[in-house]
Amino acid sequence: MAEFEYKTRGTCASRIVVDVEDGIVKEVRFVGGCMGNTQGVAKLAQGMPVDQVIDKLSGIQCGSKGTSCPDQLAKALISMAEA
Repeated sequence: MAEFEYKTRGTCASRIVVDVEDGIVKEVRFVGGCMGNTQGVAKLAQGMPVDQVIDKLSGIQCGSKGTSCPDQLAKALISMAEA
């Protein structure tokens, strides 16, 4: 299992820790943010292929922030793939 920590930008959550194994999201942990929303997003992403999570969550915005916790999760997975 590969664990990756991502420092978020523009969201209430400060970090996202993602565990991926064989291209499948095994676990997501948000540090900070709206507990119910981040737990929901994390649970929904669990067991999904990385590419599918990126496709579904990229570009989601929270108000006028230009990003969101789901969008930051997609960015974390993209960064993980590039690392």
